[in-house]
Amino acid sequence: MLSARTSPRKPKPPKRVTLLDVADHAGVSRATASLVVRDSPLVTDETRERVLASMDALGYVYNRAAASLRSRRSHAIGLVVTDITNPFFAQMTIGSETALEEADYAVLLGNTSERLNKQDRLLEAMHGYAVDGVLLAPAMDTTIETVARLRRWRLPFVMVVRYLFDVDADYVGADNLAGAEMAAEHLVAAGHRRIAFVGGPANSSARRDRLQGLRNVLARHGIPADESLFVTSRVTREGGRQAILDLLALQDPPTAALCYNDVVAFGVMLGLQAAGRRPGRDFDVVGFDDIEEAALWQPALTTVAISPSQIGVEAARLLLERIENPDAAPRRVILPPKLIVRESCAACAAARDVVPFTAE
Repeated sequence: MLSARTSPRKPKPPKRVTLLDVADHAGVSRATASLVVRDSPLVTDETRERVLASMDALGYVYNRAAASLRSRRSHAIGLVVTDITNPFFAQMTIGSETALEEADYAVLLGNTSERLNKQDRLLEAMHGYAVDGVLLAPAMDTTIETVARLRRWRLPFVMVVRYLFDVDADYVGADNLAGAEMAAEHLVAAGHRRIAFVGGPANSSARRDRLQGLRNVLARHGIPADESLFVTSRVTREGGRQAILDLLALQDPPTAALCYNDVVAFGVMLGLQAAGRRPGRDFDVVGFDDIEEAALWQPALTTVAISPSQIGVEAARLLLERIENPDAAPRRVILPPKLIVRESCAACAAARDVVPFTAE
């Protein structure tokens, strides 16, 4: 029985299992146990299994915080996108995460919703968490000051999908100009003279390049470019739907549309159907991205495939290179596009009431 002057002794906290304890239990050196933790290919499968069994038996937990202090790296990467609800960015994120996970990096995901103040807060937070680098899809109207801030912080970064004009920095994206030219050539070959460009933010580098691709093809074939057919919209189904309804109300409406991306194209097809037009029969539609939903849409969407998942993979690889070589010259990785023809474009001009194009 305890007296009034006697207090129970506090139990000692359990001793933390160290990597040296694991090494002794497995009968290997601490260096070998460390190689197993870092998933090094230098360790044989038999040794790896023995060390992992010892970790499990002893309840060893890898202390990433301590390892980060030793290496001066957090092994975390920031990924900032403009619209996580867009399937393109979802697929791109999976590609980046897969590549970074293989390199033992975790990903901190942020969504700006095209808001500059939110983008600033996300970048500041990621800097505060000491991420080793950032993958950045710049929000609309991002300025060079954002790049200057990242450089003042000495934070490695790679711009993805969109780039900033007159900024020499690492960038990964698709050849938007060539992709748009492929799509426009396909529409011109089908007999279209009045081709709309629908959607996207006005100051987006991707929109500028894709619209320029359409302009190039129109000029190449001597077709006048009607500026009233080149409209911006929100990058949503509703944005595309409203844009095409406005275009159909013109005195001389378009007969086909090249859309900023697949999501806008889905909205365009919904608008056409609401107006009594059949996509792929009465009006041809081409998207951009080739997200997974494009092949399942009714009708299936003709689109320019630019491999969002592969863009994510390449961006992650380039950022890891930048982290290892911070003073190397900036690089641009441009992936080639491919036109995927599906039901939203008629097989030939004879299938529709469209006047075939003849050079004048």
